[in-house]
Amino acid sequence: MNELTQKQLLIELEPVVERELERHVKAAKEWFPHEYVPWSKGRDYDGIFEGEPWSVEQSPMSPTARTALVVNLLTEDNLPSYHREISDTFGRDGAWGTWVDRWTAEEGRHGMAIRDYLLVTRAVDPVQLERERMIHMGGGFDQDYDEMLRSVAYVSFQELATRISHRNTGKYTEDPYCELMLARIAQDENLHMVFYRNLLAAAFDLAPNQTLQAVRDVVANFQMPGHTIQDFGRRSVQIAMAGIYDLRIHRDEVLAPVLKTWKVWDLEGLDAEGEKAREDLQALLGTLDQQASRFEQKRAAYLDKQQARQAG
Repeated sequence: MNELTQKQLLIELEPVVERELERHVKAAKEWFPHEYVPWSKGRDYDGIFEGEPWSVEQSPMSPTARTALVVNLLTEDNLPSYHREISDTFGRDGAWGTWVDRWTAEEGRHGMAIRDYLLVTRAVDPVQLERERMIHMGGGFDQDYDEMLRSVAYVSFQELATRISHRNTGKYTEDPYCELMLARIAQDENLHMVFYRNLLAAAFDLAPNQTLQAVRDVVANFQMPGHTIQDFGRRSVQIAMAGIYDLRIHRDEVLAPVLKTWKVWDLEGLDAEGEKAREDLQALLGTLDQQASRFEQKRAAYLDKQQARQAG
């Protein structure tokens, strides 16, 4: 069977987008970023109001929690680039365009709330944060997937990964205000994940071999959208060491459940390329399992050494 073109896919799947958009609007609940920020904790910074300069002692936030929050915020900050990428892929017409704008508007609240929380509670250096924002957004964001199926497969996984990262970051901070805020943001991310996941499920019905190959390609090359953040490698290791987001979570809590929902292991009637894609997926999950186990062993050994050092 010949592959469907990008235009054919967009046309065939638009009724699904309309249905999922209607379901999303009904499920989404209105919320306001300002309600999740403890404004009474705020005071002037140095500058034109001649307030108190920032110093790390002003916040009980741990270095790792601070790192995770900054990475989460800088990731959200690149929203203009994300909007450009998905509008170029999906188009601005009909239900596709309506979804692009709705998604962008909802995502915009996340950066607002996180930044206000961080600045009000003095959890981060505002000067350094702004400089990093300028660098990160100045570099923009270019997705690795220039066609619709791979783009939808990517965001299906990425939205779930972001939801988990926000929730685990909130818990790790041990700050009830922060945990409440990030839990609310995670609810948005979950609804976005469901939209994309359901859309790709329909693509499996329409073009199973083509869709399965797209999923395989995304799993093989997956990167979080914030991977272009300055010093992301070191920061991601710090986040993984804390158990906020690591390979085990990525494999077992993101990839595996989404693939199961799509019933990729039960698909019948695949052609040779589709079967090859499924075999590749199984191999990729096996490799990730091995890598996750090795990391867990190294992390456990490191933490044991740290505890022994402190006890001594």
